[in-house]
Amino acid sequence: TDSLFRQGANVIYNKLAQVHVHGHGSQEELKLLISLVRPKFFVPVHGEYRHLSLHAGLAQSMGIPKDNIFILENGDVLELGRDSGKVVDRTRVGVIYVSGLITGELDGGVLRDRKLLSRDGVVVVTIAIDAESGKLAERPRIITRGFIDAGEEQKLIEKGRDVVRSALENGKKEVISKRRLVEPGFVDAKVKDSLSRFFYKQIHRRPVIIPVVVEVGKTQRKSTS
Repeated sequence: TDSLFRQGANVIYNKLAQVHVHGHGSQEELKLLISLVRPKFFVPVHGEYRHLSLHAGLAQSMGIPKDNIFILENGDVLELGRDSGKVVDRTRVGVIYVSGLITGELDGGVLRDRKLLSRDGVVVVTIAIDAESGKLAERPRIITRGFIDAGEEQKLIEKGRDVVRSALENGKKEVISKRRLVEPGFVDAKVKDSLSRFFYKQIHRRPVIIPVVVEVGKTQRKSTS
């Protein structure tokens, strides 16, 4: 509909019924305001392009010259003189996000993660692996926030720990070789894939899964002995 209005078409459709006013003035109220103010220039605001176009037509019917009525798009720079006006430039505009003390554009990934966190929560998986043998030093640990009710959580998490262990060991006691241990993203991918499929199968939810790998080596064991 807005595209038709931009091309100057006179669009007639059922949403133009003169019985609905949502948060702003009706036509008669807008006419009254124009008749009282008698502006030299008129720039309609509030609403989509079709609303601006209809408001501009209303102003023209009230005697404001067509050349003095400007329907602006976001970013248009309007320059007004004593007797005339024109759009002289266009500036880059968009959505500005305010996040704490940070103002500006947010990466799409950040917004996607926040939506996932708000909807399905977060699951943190800690995996302790012996750096020399490649074996699990202990059973994987799982901590959740905003994921599932406490009453249902324990049983599901216990199963989840077994799922992670099974995915890493793959039927063997050795988890991964030393070479694969340092390969970026290998353990992360294994944990995320196995847990994501498990949780979705069980409760149809996809939480943000954060694997934390802790390498346990000789130096660490000596320092704690």
